[in-house]
Amino acid sequence: MTVRHILGRRMLRIFLLLIFAYVAYLALMFVMQRRMLFPRHFTPAASDPPQNIPGLKQIWVDTDFGRVESWLILPQSSTGGPYPVVIYAHGNGELIEYWPHELYPFVEMGVALLLVEYPGYGRSAGSPSQESIRMAFTAAYDDVTRRADIDASRVVLFGRSVGGGAVCLLAAARPSTAMILMSTFTSVRSFAGRYLAPSFLILDPFDNRAVVERYTGPILIIHGRHDRIVPYSHGVALHATARHSQMITYEAGHNSCPPSWSQFWRDVAGFLETTGIIPPRD
Repeated sequence: MTVRHILGRRMLRIFLLLIFAYVAYLALMFVMQRRMLFPRHFTPAASDPPQNIPGLKQIWVDTDFGRVESWLILPQSSTGGPYPVVIYAHGNGELIEYWPHELYPFVEMGVALLLVEYPGYGRSAGSPSQESIRMAFTAAYDDVTRRADIDASRVVLFGRSVGGGAVCLLAAARPSTAMILMSTFTSVRSFAGRYLAPSFLILDPFDNRAVVERYTGPILIIHGRHDRIVPYSHGVALHATARHSQMITYEAGHNSCPPSWSQFWRDVAGFLETTGIIPPRD
């Protein structure tokens, strides 16, 4: 056997070994992808609803896979409504309990706030996936919009990070007045190349770009210029795709967005006023 043949066989073995290693890597990524997208096992145990939030109600939403927890916070107004409502979807490493105090300014504006927990997070049944999240949020939407104290003609969908995917699923399934997308990606498939994987292996694509393209209402897109988890280019692409959108750029990363909550609330209040969700301030 010549040296050339020996080298050829060695190269073939190396090539086959690399192919095997790559296929094994893809198999591992395929199995682990939902743990990476939904790291619920790293969140702390859920806490009981806070007692110091006026108007907070714990509501259990029934789905085909079990009950999902949600918290509704109603404005403390003598009128008793009906109030516009913001339906909020949090990031993938959070729980609804992180947000009642931070998002309470919505309630102070006269807007009800609905925090919906993801399946498999906190006390909610099931396990997280695109389909189970769609089912949970549409069921929560149906429950809250049937209430006499909620104005179903003034519904705002607000999602942060992967929560943008949750509210885009809801926007495709139910009517809403406006959307707010903060630090949101165009799709999960767009990240496949980062992991050297083909996009067809993605189980939960969350094609937000396609939803934004079809959405007829106004969209407020907020993104940090220095976001390394969901790059700024995703927010720019969503803004370019939307029919009616406003984009606000903050000098922030992913987890530091917004860098100033006071500025954020001024920006959000202005958006809610221009869309007719709340009356103009004096």
